[in-house]
Amino acid sequence: MDLSVMPIFLATTESLPPLFILLALMLVAVVLVSLLLLHLQQSLLAGYFLCGVLIANSGVLELLGGGQTQAGIAQMSEFGVMLLMFTLGLEFSLSDLKYVRRLAFAGGGWQMGLCMALAVPAALVSGMAPNASIILAVALAMSSTAVSLKSFQDLGHESSPGARMALAVAIFQDLFIILFFLGLPLLLPTGINESLPATPAPILPRIGSLLARGGLFVVLAWVSARWLIPMLLNAVTRTRNRELFTLSVIGCCIGLAFIGGMLNLGLALGAFIAGLAVSESIFKPRILADVMPIKDLFLTLFFVSVGLMIDVRVALDYWQSILALTISLMLIKAGLITLIARRLGLVHRQALMAGIGLSSAGEFSLVLLQKAGPAHLWSPGTQQVLIASAALSMGLLPALMRGGEPLGVWLEKKGWGRSKPKLPESDILRQRMKEMSGHAIIVGHGPVGERLNKALQDQGIPTLVIDLNAETVRTLKRHGQAVLFADAAHHETWELTRLQQARMVAFTFPDAPVTAEALSIVRELRPDVPVLARARFASDVERLKRLGAAVVVNDELEAAKSIVESALVMQGDA
Repeated sequence: MDLSVMPIFLATTESLPPLFILLALMLVAVVLVSLLLLHLQQSLLAGYFLCGVLIANSGVLELLGGGQTQAGIAQMSEFGVMLLMFTLGLEFSLSDLKYVRRLAFAGGGWQMGLCMALAVPAALVSGMAPNASIILAVALAMSSTAVSLKSFQDLGHESSPGARMALAVAIFQDLFIILFFLGLPLLLPTGINESLPATPAPILPRIGSLLARGGLFVVLAWVSARWLIPMLLNAVTRTRNRELFTLSVIGCCIGLAFIGGMLNLGLALGAFIAGLAVSESIFKPRILADVMPIKDLFLTLFFVSVGLMIDVRVALDYWQSILALTISLMLIKAGLITLIARRLGLVHRQALMAGIGLSSAGEFSLVLLQKAGPAHLWSPGTQQVLIASAALSMGLLPALMRGGEPLGVWLEKKGWGRSKPKLPESDILRQRMKEMSGHAIIVGHGPVGERLNKALQDQGIPTLVIDLNAETVRTLKRHGQAVLFADAAHHETWELTRLQQARMVAFTFPDAPVTAEALSIVRELRPDVPVLARARFASDVERLKRLGAAVVVNDELEAAKSIVESALVMQGDA
């Protein structure tokens, strides 16, 4: 730019709102960096964080707004956190907890407990105060729900046991952090907030005040979720105005967040509770349809705002500490969660995927670190190390997840996981399985596998089920069903199925990579057995047929046929 026009340019920008300037810079930078990362097939989350770092350290903020823009950074960060917490609360599901409660409370409880048991003493040894050590331990123990589950979805493994384990632990973490946020004011020094007294207050009055404010907020949130929000959304729905419905949902989010802020419980907690308030309502599907498309924008604002808090000069001085903390965090969490998952019955490869998927820090980690910054619980350099390490671990997670499956295969070839977990079997079932002949082997006992199993048994055909869901296997055993708790992708599994005496094999789940691996083993041991398989995408059909599947049911094709037939019937009726 010509230096002679620089004063005119600066005079023009002075007339613009600082928050608008910041938002424009953020979105333009995100689009450009995202295009580059998509071309390189890299994680966009890392790009969002990088955009924030570049904007904050390029000098452009000082050029365009100085102190006012810095205030805009804080506002944008708080707004991004609030909206992201609302979407996370909205995705929380008590119905999911019902199905994974054992993994949630056992797995999540052990995960949080062990991580904190390691982190708190380490923080105390480093010289931190007890309250700072507890906050830091909780921040490092949390994992990223959004990044982990999206990575499983991108890999096509969203229904795998590893994904269910990750979901269960994430649900427990969400429940834990709600309670922790309520008690967080007791761990923060007084005087860091204008609404709090500048002098230290006795602990008992603070506890009483917290219980009163927390209790009031819980009552208001419950009343809102039970009556006010449904009444409002019912009234809005009758208007059939989509824009008004979306506006009402966002208004509920901001309203409860405002109440949480007024009670000194935090905007983030209020927004998260607002999401919870509508997560089990009949309006959830429509809210998801209206709000979730802009979730990526919320996620973008959040990660860019985190990047805006990074001072590159300070981070470069501590780059070794950042790298060491990131590696240590991910290795320790992955190892602990893998061991916990194995104890809960997952096979080695799925346990490893769950461990990697939960190895990073999480969105709540960054929220806690943001809240701890103004309290001066640790030095500014330590704050930079913690935020940079948390964000870096989240950015690395998608790439590590892509490498998790090949790593599991390689480890198994090296002898890791040779011994398979087995649930105790009754003598009757064990004897039945030894004598089975002319049976059908059903791999997977979800909705499709369950219906196929019943249909075959109604025809007098004995069946043997292979499944990796421990609860499903226990239930089937109680009902006298011949079942194996094993991984179909393992050679040893098929040696236990009496494959030579089987009349057919059916893969009832649409995970093509796992089916292909298992199918190659089946064809190696029994080339002539009829195999029925299922594929989610048309591109997988020919691949499975080449591997020896006699029939491959394509989910996309069957859905298309059903829709066409239904449409023609509707036209005929018309």
